[in-house]
Amino acid sequence: MLSDRIKRFIRDEIERQGHTIFVSNPDPDNKLTAGQRFMQLFSAKSDKNITAREFALSLVDVRLFGAVIPIQKEKGKKKKESEESAEEKEKAFNITGAVQFSVLNSSLNSVDLRMHQGTSTFLSAEGKNQGAISTTTVVPYALNQIHGWINPYSAIHTGLTEEDIQLMFKALWESINNANTRTKQNQNSLLLLQIVYSEPTKKLYGADRLVKLINTKATEEQIRHIDDYTFDFSDLKKAAEKEIVKEIRVYTEVDKIKSELTGGKFKEMAL
Repeated sequence: MLSDRIKRFIRDEIERQGHTIFVSNPDPDNKLTAGQRFMQLFSAKSDKNITAREFALSLVDVRLFGAVIPIQKEKGKKKKESEESAEEKEKAFNITGAVQFSVLNSSLNSVDLRMHQGTSTFLSAEGKNQGAISTTTVVPYALNQIHGWINPYSAIHTGLTEEDIQLMFKALWESINNANTRTKQNQNSLLLLQIVYSEPTKKLYGADRLVKLINTKATEEQIRHIDDYTFDFSDLKKAAEKEIVKEIRVYTEVDKIKSELTGGKFKEMAL
């Protein structure tokens, strides 16, 4: 699963909850450039004294993921060079987001990759007599691990808050559950882990390999349900004992997982 797709899941859910975000096209019939979208929001701001950068950082998806903000001046409005702010003299400015995800997020199990072909009711082109042929690649079951991190220093620069992080976690969990397309049907969030370090400069090596899957079927490709495997949390528990780990926050709705990750530095998280 690609990192951009994960961020899109989160952004869509945050917007659905009523928050204004930067990376959005409210009118699909009239798509905007990034500069047009920013001016659409910036020109409607209530505080007329706020700078472009300050306004950008008032948008939760910018505080989370950052953005490249193009400066597109309003048509018909010209200022003298001396009246322009430093930002207005630039063509764009960059904000580095505190939250990033791995570019590729693979599954913990080997998957059974299947290709299906279908035909469309509509003609493939004018003058043709047959419908278009489509090809879809699907997997019967995949347990995907999404690995990400929050940079504490970038968080200071963007003004990221604990409330923003909590909103992101909730949006990630719920957006995966509620994705409603043919290729994403029956998706379910299973386990959310947040490793909190004792100091901002500390980091666990191989944090994305601390949870393993133990297959109970003949092959991993035959897995179709959570009952077909168990989790091996032994490496995660060993990591929790290290001094650099302050605590590991856990959210799951599966009782057999919850019972394994309790006590010590494991803390139940609320969404």
